[in-house]
Amino acid sequence: MDTFWLTGAQWLAVLRIGLGLWWLESWRHKDKKTWFEGAGITWAADVAAKHRWNAVRSGFDVVVTPRPRTMAYVVVYAELALGLGLILGFLTPVALVGGLLLNLLYLVLMIHDWAEQGQNSMMALISVVALFGMSWQTWSLDSALGFFR
Repeated sequence: MDTFWLTGAQWLAVLRIGLGLWWLESWRHKDKKTWFEGAGITWAADVAAKHRWNAVRSGFDVVVTPRPRTMAYVVVYAELALGLGLILGFLTPVALVGGLLLNLLYLVLMIHDWAEQGQNSMMALISVVALFGMSWQTWSLDSALGFFR
């Protein structure tokens, strides 16, 4: 593969690190106090309740509604863990798959609101490219520790 300036593996590492920074920013900009008091989950519950697909409504009622506080923490700290994991290149395939799943869950939840789709579509696409491009081969703890060869 011919590239300018960096090797192909290094460009994939740049993409992985950029995605990690995106997840870290998603974590950083949240008002954690308000989020942990229930604002984020309340908003999502309202969206799920109006969703056109019964599977989304019932799935939300089964998984999230009984434990809103726990789910608020899961979402916030998953974003932090994904960001740090991708930036450092630690357990990178796990972080990429986890981030892809979070993006896909959000895409399904917000399927009727196309204005919300851009960021998550791009993050999901970057996750797929970084995963299949094995972006942990360069500039990563995974590479330094000999993980995922």
